[in-house]
Amino acid sequence: MRALEFKSKIENNQILIPIGVQSEIKTKQNKDVRVIVLIDDSDLLDDLIFQQTIQSQFLKGYSDSDSIYDNSFKEKVKEVIARLTD
Repeated sequence: MRALEFKSKIENNQILIPIGVQSEIKTKQNKDVRVIVLIDDSDLLDDLIFQQTIQSQFLKGYSDSDSIYDNSFKEKVKEVIARLTD
């Protein structure tokens, strides 16, 4: 197989093939082809990087001494659950 690479856009569920490539494939009618579509997802990657940065910055402000709040909250929840189930 031979690869023909080009950039295009999807419009109305169709991929526009540049004229230069069209002339090459006209001579290859009724041949099997393999199609791979790579879609630009850089905006998703940017969002992921942003979320990871925010999370790491938030956790930098968290210290072991803050865990006292976690423990006391858990204890309060256990107490409330115990009262409701008695």
